Amino acid sequence: MADKIRVAVAGAAGRMGRAAVRAVAAAPDMTLAAALGRERGVGQDAGTVAGTAPLGVTLTAELADILDAKPDVLIEFSPGAAAAEHARVAIPAGVRPVIGATGIGQQDLDGLAALCGAKRVGAVVAPNFAVGAILMIEFARQAARHFPNVEIIELHHDRKRDAPSGTALRTAAVVAAARGSAPAPAVKEEETITGARGGRAEGIRVHSVRLPGLAAHQEVIFGGPGQTLVIRHDSVSEESFMPGLMLAARKVRSLTGLVYGLEKLLEL
Repeated sequence: MADKIRVAVAGAAGRMGRAAVRAVAAAPDMTLAAALGRERGVGQDAGTVAGTAPLGVTLTAELADILDAKPDVLIEFSPGAAAAEHARVAIPAGVRPVIGATGIGQQDLDGLAALCGAKRVGAVVAPNFAVGAILMIEFARQAARHFPNVEIIELHHDRKRDAPSGTALRTAAVVAAARGSAPAPAVKEEETITGARGGRAEGIRVHSVRLPGLAAHQEVIFGGPGQTLVIRHDSVSEESFMPGLMLAARKVRSLTGLVYGLEKLLEL
């Protein structure tokens, strides 16, 4: 059997990071090389923190410890600014980042893409690793050519900091590109409560809901004469993101630049 892929996980004490540690531990072609955490779990076995059997990897707070472990891939679920900074350090060392953090600005993305190109090191940045969510966006792209009137509702748990979600913003960009010019409004709208009609992304209304009991959900609602079309995706646990994340961790090793969006790896 070929050597296993050595994977490091940053943000390993968070919900997504713990799920990533479990997925790596369960993958027959991967081994957990290192784990990075900042606020809790430091000094404990990363497997114990993630809820698996001990894996013999101590959760550390130092990025240098991650690089010393010589991973092939860095799965990154730290907050956006930290994720970008970690990637800027990892890429010159030949470590390929797979970033699922939101809140990374275009300037950081452009800088990482340039760094990947210069070093010929692959990287993947994806707003969403759930394969079903990627298919939702693709189906919405197809529908937008026939239903230009559209709004997006995204619903997440009450611990999510950013609104709207990265997936909603990505959906809006894809749908806007597919439909072309936005249709003229039927009436001149008046909001009696500011924000009642949501915000706008790429000219598309986006509504964000944050409540306990939710995980990650999105509806893309299209309207036309006498009919509506609703395309919805629901993630009910972090496990929904793991097949796409593992796919990215495997494919990133063959890349020589930055790829944005899991759909590029699914060849949609």
